[in-house]
Amino acid sequence: MNITIKEKAEAMLNSKLAAGQFLRVFVKEGGCAGLTYGAEIASEMKNGELVVHTAGATRIVTDDASGKFLDGLVIDYSDELINGGLQFTNSNTKTTCGCGQSFNLKGFPKIEGAKCRT
Repeated sequence: MNITIKEKAEAMLNSKLAAGQFLRVFVKEGGCAGLTYGAEIASEMKNGELVVHTAGATRIVTDDASGKFLDGLVIDYSDELINGGLQFTNSNTKTTCGCGQSFNLKGFPKIEGAKCRT
């Protein structure tokens, strides 16, 4: 699985993650393109989760359902007032919404109920 953590994101995560903590990344239905990335700092893995990427002291953990959407993921960080925080982009993205917060990937079926169909 190819995941890239950009320098600014790595620095932010290194400053926020305490010993034993990791970044849980997940994908859920939402947004007009069908899917959104989410993340949280955690210290206990849930059933069915696995470590999918390690960069220095930073570990990324996800569940099996979300894992299929993480290949090609790039995690960056912005400290801007508007839309600041962790930024998730994926080179396999087929469709994004106007604000860039949701996506659909090439080769994956469109999510029923999503507004974008291109």
